[in-house]
Amino acid sequence: MYLIGLTGGIASGKSTVARRLYEHGAVHIDADDLARRVVEPGKPALAAIAEEFGPGVLRHDGSLDRAKLGELVFGDDEARARLNAIVHPAVRELSGRLIAKAEQEDPDAVVVYDVPLLVEASVDHPFDLVVVTSAPRRTQVKRLVEERGLDPIQAEARVDAQADNAARLAIADVVIDTDGTLAHTMSQTDALWHRIEEEQAGRSVGGRS
Repeated sequence: MYLIGLTGGIASGKSTVARRLYEHGAVHIDADDLARRVVEPGKPALAAIAEEFGPGVLRHDGSLDRAKLGELVFGDDEARARLNAIVHPAVRELSGRLIAKAEQEDPDAVVVYDVPLLVEASVDHPFDLVVVTSAPRRTQVKRLVEERGLDPIQAEARVDAQADNAARLAIADVVIDTDGTLAHTMSQTDALWHRIEEEQAGRSVGGRS
């Protein structure tokens, strides 16, 4: 198995790169999706959140009221740290199981673990490659305003709430510049896939020799 950690700031083109790698045949595991799954009704993480932040963060049907929880933790570093201490270990455990399942089903699989908080959450899976999508702050803010309907102040706050891009670039094996055209992003991603195929072929030759 070849395991890629894919990360990048909000609106930095990460989903576009993940989708292209999936089109090439990679198994895509989305950390945001896992973060939603681990707080579904009946899951231990949801019970822990309700105990930590009070029953007011639950809807009448027992599901998580994300807006209420967001009000409590946004802008409060200490509260967000308490939430992350519950959610991040649960996501790590589930992602570990899904990565192992992908390898069991296909020992030659290329798995892309798409994880926005790879730096912040100290994700420590044994990645063969860490790929970072990178766009200037002004581009991220512009995309959030134009594509997701945020007002500029909200957009700037969302970008600034994440890790500084320098922290991501410091751990990158490959940086994909997404500030240009979509075609430019795709061509870089295609080149990355070609590199992975070559590395896998080299492993196979090495394994047989």
